[in-house]
Amino acid sequence: MVLGEVYFWTNTIKDWRNLLKPDKYKQLIIQALLELKQKNLFAVYGLVIMPNHLHLLWEPLQKNGREMPHASFNKITSHEIIKDLKLQHQEVLPYFKVQEKERQYRIWQRDALAVLMDSKAKFEQKLLYIHLNPLQEKWNLAASPEDYYWSSARFYETGEDTFNLFTHYGERFE
Repeated sequence: MVLGEVYFWTNTIKDWRNLLKPDKYKQLIIQALLELKQKNLFAVYGLVIMPNHLHLLWEPLQKNGREMPHASFNKITSHEIIKDLKLQHQEVLPYFKVQEKERQYRIWQRDALAVLMDSKAKFEQKLLYIHLNPLQEKWNLAASPEDYYWSSARFYETGEDTFNLFTHYGERFE
């Protein structure tokens, strides 16, 4: 990822496990995004958090020290989820155990998908895609995009920013 460019970013839980099904982990993701956004590390234009992955439309603006914003996001969320699993759900931890020198557990799969959004049309196509994600037959998480709480769809439909997180893409793609 390059600073100052907008990306469609997909981050998946290791082995596609439905770890994000509990709302407490979705809230943890929102909290991490808010903390990093307050440091002006990125702008978030679109979001959906699904049971085993998340999609973001975002623009990294500056590094967090030497670290890119997406690396900071992964580090923070992994740390907090592992901490919770150790305290409350030890039976789940073995699913995330890895044989790696730098870590004992891996929450996010390696190499998240990052696709450059180099046009407004491409951006709008991806925004529609993420907003319709919860409605897919496989998930059936809501009747309409704006009904799914863990999404930016309500923001674009009503202007209500429940999470105080989003920047309207019209401000970026004028």
